[in-house]
This record gives sequence, structure tokens and C-alpha cells, in this order.
Amino acid sequence: MKMHILNGGRLRMRKSVYLPGADRAETIDLPVSCVLLRHAQGNVLFDTGCHPSTVEDAASRWGTMAKAMVPIGAPHENVISGLAELGITPDDVDVVVNSHFHSDHCGCNEFFRSATVICHAKELEAAQGADAVQRGYIPADWQHPMPTDAIEAQRDLFGDGRLVLLPLPGHTPGTLGAMVGLDRDGSFLLTADAVALRANLDQEIMPRNTWNPDAATQSLQEIRKIQAAGATVLFGHDAQQWDELRKGAKFYE
Repeated sequence: MKMHILNGGRLRMRKSVYLPGADRAETIDLPVSCVLLRHAQGNVLFDTGCHPSTVEDAASRWGTMAKAMVPIGAPHENVISGLAELGITPDDVDVVVNSHFHSDHCGCNEFFRSATVICHAKELEAAQGADAVQRGYIPADWQHPMPTDAIEAQRDLFGDGRLVLLPLPGHTPGTLGAMVGLDRDGSFLLTADAVALRANLDQEIMPRNTWNPDAATQSLQEIRKIQAAGATVLFGHDAQQWDELRKGAKFYE
């Protein structure tokens, strides 16, 4: 299996969202990552990043949320362009796994019309709630006609231990992570916003946009166990780690 890390956009936000001790006027630039997993049984995309239209007019899609989460990427910085550089079209993707349904993680779902979307059942329920938009769930991002498989527990996607989806609730009710087992480069844990920045894990700093701190703490404890067992943890938005990773055609295997 090969793992390609793709650019799903870039955002500027208040640093205090992720590191509450920071000055509220201070901002932080965040990478948005998507991960393509090329398995013998199919192509899996973990998260789809920001919708391309948000680069030019985020407010039309995100409403007032665009004031707090500002796209700063170039027009080509999106998962569709990243896949094209690998010779892959959206129709070549068999499965889209959404870690959760916030806009920077499912914004390009609409392009993957041939895929089955996998999410956690509690995340789908949250996105359908009466207060969903106020909680950051935009229907244009996640509400599409593709088949949806809403899981409720850990799932070994292909039955061979190479790609195992793990519930990591806390950031949202149904946040999912993924354990990836590679022959040469070892094990990776894709955490998305279960751990947005390295400091959130290393220093036990809880972001302000955490849905349930107790659940998030339990997920951090599970992530630490997996890390201690030798897995490399891939954080959701850590700029330093992003700069150090192989990206695009420079894959892991």
C-alpha cells in the first residue's frame, strides 16, 4: 500500500483556538491535509479538505464562519489538483473517509461521486442536528447523494490490518482516526483534529473548539498508547510537521 499526503488548502485562524494561552490577536497559519491510500482493493481518501471556491469567496459557502477561518491558499491548493498531479481523477477514488464533517475536512466530498463515504454514526447525527450550522456543519460540504456507511465502532476496512478506522471522539461527537500499516515506513496514525497540533498532544493543551473535553482527553490517552507502540502520529494542522513530511508524488509505502 502507498500513502500520499496531499494539500487540502491553507487556513489562517486565531492561535488561541488551538492554544488557549496565546494572545487573542495572534494568528496561526494552518495546513489542511488529505491522505490518499492506494490499497490493492481500492483507493481510499482520508478527508477531502476545503472546497476550491472558498479561496475566492469563503463567505458564500461558509457564512460568518469565514471570519474566523480564513483561506489563504492559492487556487490550485486543493485535493482535486493534488490527485490530478498523481494521474488520479475523483472517479478513481473508491472510498472517502471523513474524520468529521467540518468544512476543512469534507469540503470536496461532492466531487467523489463514485465513492462510498464512511463516517461515524454520531458524526452524521451531529451534522443533521437542529443546531448543526451553528456548530460548524455546512450541508453543502457533506450532504450529497453518494452512499454513506456510518460506522459505530472500530473497522478494519479491508480485513488485512493495513487500514483500520478508529473512533477518536472529543473534537466532535464522531471524530474518526485511521491506523495505516505500511511495509517499509511502518505504522502511522492519522488523527485529523483529534490532535490538531503537536502541542495539543505533547503538552495536553485542549483547543477551544473541543466539543467534549472529557472524551477528547480519553482519545488523547489512546493516541499516546498507539504512539508509544511505535506509530508515527500525523496531526491535523501542524505546520512544522507538514514541512517535514513527504507530500504528493513523494509517497510512503
